[in-house]
Amino acid sequence: MNFWSQARRIGAAVAVAVFVSLTVPMQSASAADYVPINGAGSSWSSNALDQWRRNVQQYGMRINYASTGSSDGRNQFKNGTVDFAVSEIPYGVKDGNSVDGLPSRSFAYMPIVAGGTAFMYNLQIGGKRVTNLRLSGEVIAKIFTGVITKWNDPKIAADNPSLTLPSRAIVPVVRSDGSGSTAQFTTWMASQQSSVWDSYCKAAGRPTPCGVTSNYPTVDGKGFVAQPNSQGVAGYVKQTANIGTITYVEYSYALKTGFPVAKVLNQSGYYVEPTASNVAVALLKAEINTDKGSDQYLTQKLEKVYTNKDPRAYPLSSYSYMIVPTATQNGFTADKGKTLGAFANYFLCEGQQQADALGYSPLPINLVKAGLAQVKLIPGVESSSVDIKSCNNPTFSKDGTNTLAKNAAMPSACDKRGASAQCAVGTGGATATTNPGAGSGGQKSSGAGSDSGAGAGTGTATGTNEGGTSATDEAGTNDTADGTGDGSSAGTEGGVVLGATAGGGPVSCDNDTGVCQNVVAEPITVASDSAWGTQQNAALIAVALLLAVIFVPPTIARLVRERRSR
Repeated sequence: MNFWSQARRIGAAVAVAVFVSLTVPMQSASAADYVPINGAGSSWSSNALDQWRRNVQQYGMRINYASTGSSDGRNQFKNGTVDFAVSEIPYGVKDGNSVDGLPSRSFAYMPIVAGGTAFMYNLQIGGKRVTNLRLSGEVIAKIFTGVITKWNDPKIAADNPSLTLPSRAIVPVVRSDGSGSTAQFTTWMASQQSSVWDSYCKAAGRPTPCGVTSNYPTVDGKGFVAQPNSQGVAGYVKQTANIGTITYVEYSYALKTGFPVAKVLNQSGYYVEPTASNVAVALLKAEINTDKGSDQYLTQKLEKVYTNKDPRAYPLSSYSYMIVPTATQNGFTADKGKTLGAFANYFLCEGQQQADALGYSPLPINLVKAGLAQVKLIPGVESSSVDIKSCNNPTFSKDGTNTLAKNAAMPSACDKRGASAQCAVGTGGATATTNPGAGSGGQKSSGAGSDSGAGAGTGTATGTNEGGTSATDEAGTNDTADGTGDGSSAGTEGGVVLGATAGGGPVSCDNDTGVCQNVVAEPITVASDSAWGTQQNAALIAVALLLAVIFVPPTIARLVRERRSR
């Protein structure tokens, strides 16, 4: 190999190395500082957690989470097999004759997201899906205890004057695993429908008073179906063949699957849906354990939520907790604490902007403040610089006002118990307006949607809710103020929830996958790909060097040979 050939090859290798090093994006130093962490627990909260986990990947955080159910999450945290857990119920709650004991490792509860336990169903009349079912608390309790077994039961008919309900068996779908959803539902039944609940528990062989349980008891011959996880119960109900089924599940799953939820009768005599605003209104009556010396500090007391007399309040509203370590035990290190703390700061503020689109309700200011205080207890967490006034949470304004609850629309007159005909607008993920039955046709909601119906008898009311995600949306837009300005949440088109975050960025969530593609209010500024900057200049120089190495040596060699031949 001659000198020029060798020089050309070496030069080309150097040029290529320079080109690659200058043009291939490098992982930032901050991203390299985060170590992966693992969590498990609530499927009730998993749709929100999964979105937040995707969002923080851009910062180099890898958050692994298994939605195995609240009870399994608490057990895994207790056994030290995960770094954090998510649950709707705390440790120490008596379940029948057993008590879920406290873990030996130090821990704290942190609120993460609020929402409503919804009753998703699959029901048809004359081959058309029912989307506007209404149920009272008594009827719900009797359905899930096997007292009411047919859809045309007189008590269901009394809740639904516009529907001619079929003589079809009701199939309640309950959780087969220990779950926070079951605990939230049975807490409500024990508080508000205790006689019905105790009678059922006695038949199931449980001690009474029954109280709360995370494992739903079943009685042979009742025709119940049990499925694991929120995904399991929602997936069972959505099957085409499973008409007549009903389940309790987080509102988010109804949005994802495109199925309706029952409007539930509240203390003011209105049937309401578990929208973000209705949950926010209900939780204004939530009481919180503020005793910092208690093992259940920051856990919720919901009795006054169940009986909230605001016409907008959804009775079965609650929030879930993240259980976080407060000491370096069971394999939890300060490096893991740095990742967990950064993730928590993100979802308590920025992440809450996506709660509504995902089917949840963002946390109010008191719970966000409490959560930020708990973040500081995590070992290894970097000093928090989160300013509550710039938290970008859509629930509250700079003065602390709960703007989501303040701006929540009042229910329509047709949602009042005793109205001659019920609202025909669809609920949950089923936005189509269908109202087959014996009523006098559809009634308009207070929003911009239009409803038209045939006359009495077997008429069918049909219509559309134009742009709105709920019956109370005005012109398809909810104007909510946050710390910096107004945001909006637009309506649904073709099964996709479209909107704009309070921080100004768009959000698009697919009902089938539950994936929201954008990342809201990003605290990191990234240079535009279309801009010509230092990296592009470096790439151009590298290319020039490569071309010079390839073409200059042969040219010089040729000139030297010509000179020698003269």
